[in-house]
Amino acid sequence: MKKWGIPIAIVAFLLLIFMPTPEGMEPAAQKSIAVFVAALVLWVTTPIPIYLTSLIAILMLPLIGAVEDQKVAFGTLGFDVIWLMVSAFVLTSAMMKSNLGRRFSLWMVTKFGKTPKRTLIVLVVINFVLAFFVPSTTARATLMMPICLILLEVYRAIPGKSPLGKVMMLQGLQADALATSGVMTATAGNIIAVGFINEQAGGDIGYMDWLFASMPASIITMAITFAIGLKLFSIKEEGNFENVMGTLQDELKNLGSFSLAEKKATIIFLLTVFLWATGDYQEGWFGFEISTAQTAVIAALLCLLPKVGMLEWKDANIKWELMIFAAGAYAAGNALDDSGGAVWLISKLVDGLGIDQMSHTMVAVVVIFLSMYSHLIFTSKTVRVTILIPAFIALAKTLGMDPVPLALAAAMTMTYTITLPPHSKVNTIYFSTGYFSVLDQMKYAVVTCFIGASVISLLYFTWFNVLGL
Repeated sequence: MKKWGIPIAIVAFLLLIFMPTPEGMEPAAQKSIAVFVAALVLWVTTPIPIYLTSLIAILMLPLIGAVEDQKVAFGTLGFDVIWLMVSAFVLTSAMMKSNLGRRFSLWMVTKFGKTPKRTLIVLVVINFVLAFFVPSTTARATLMMPICLILLEVYRAIPGKSPLGKVMMLQGLQADALATSGVMTATAGNIIAVGFINEQAGGDIGYMDWLFASMPASIITMAITFAIGLKLFSIKEEGNFENVMGTLQDELKNLGSFSLAEKKATIIFLLTVFLWATGDYQEGWFGFEISTAQTAVIAALLCLLPKVGMLEWKDANIKWELMIFAAGAYAAGNALDDSGGAVWLISKLVDGLGIDQMSHTMVAVVVIFLSMYSHLIFTSKTVRVTILIPAFIALAKTLGMDPVPLALAAAMTMTYTITLPPHSKVNTIYFSTGYFSVLDQMKYAVVTCFIGASVISLLYFTWFNVLGL
């Protein structure tokens, strides 16, 4: 794919640029489609880093006349969701450097995990709690996996053979993914999806809107699949589990008393969650509202302020390549939407597949299941979001459906990258322990994805109505 990515992208771009403009399509739309398709090929095949592809797209859009004003392309780096992503990386760095995440996880396990089954439940709960504080799936996996390894090593679980080892690691990566689906700021992909929904679909989705819509689906799916996991990989109540607890308690003691950095991180994170949770009430309380992005920037500022925070700028692991990628994705996606290219493409797709003959109910179910299993083709959450969410918004507009709930339901599936080890870094981290095989992961994930899509579909027609979506 890397070998042929660039030639295919160039050929596709030239063919789309120089072909006769189809009836009903504006020239700007044709140019936007050409840039988007070329960028899409490069994003999927990755012959060059994805952020370089975004830079090329940002440069080409005004250069060939796909957008009239270059600010439309170059200005995307100033979107509020970009700042939200920057702040999310700062918060993750603060959690890692302060050791607050490791302390919390060890305390939860030693306090509540008295048996293997209860320990599995606690590990799932920790994953869900950390999703609110650590906006990085990889960072959470990095926090959780060593704790799991300590548990299994003391429990004398044999990698590749121990059912407890299999289910603990597999539920770890699944809990990471499902918890991420429930919290808007838990991954950059969710933030990018909200940006598309609010910009292109005219939505007003905020932190609490996402939480109330998605978290119930995540919890229900996790509860069902947790029970299924115990059936697939039966664990036996045997061995001296108190020895495991003793070792973990020693690990916790080695962290010592709460450090000043941990205290500062705790205060900042509690303030952040409070501001996010009370966004709908702040206007009445204070006479003004602090947005989700503003709250994140305030938190990042507090983490970095001398004497107030616990980070220096060099400690903030901000992934600027992801910022550039997101900016280019927004530029290409918005140009496609503003020029009418997205609507034209979707209308042709609708005509070709006969989707317009389906009921709106069937369309919603098809979209949710397609979105769920799309990770089998596209391994990057951010690339999938960039490709699919604008397409589903355009589809909804074409069919006369409300694009906001449809795109939101589709976005809720984007974090379910759990089927194979290469589908996410989290999968790779857990797979590297050797406790489960590819087949173990695949058979568990196929069931989980089906249940997840079914639950989201059900809530789309019921819970979304209760929420006014």
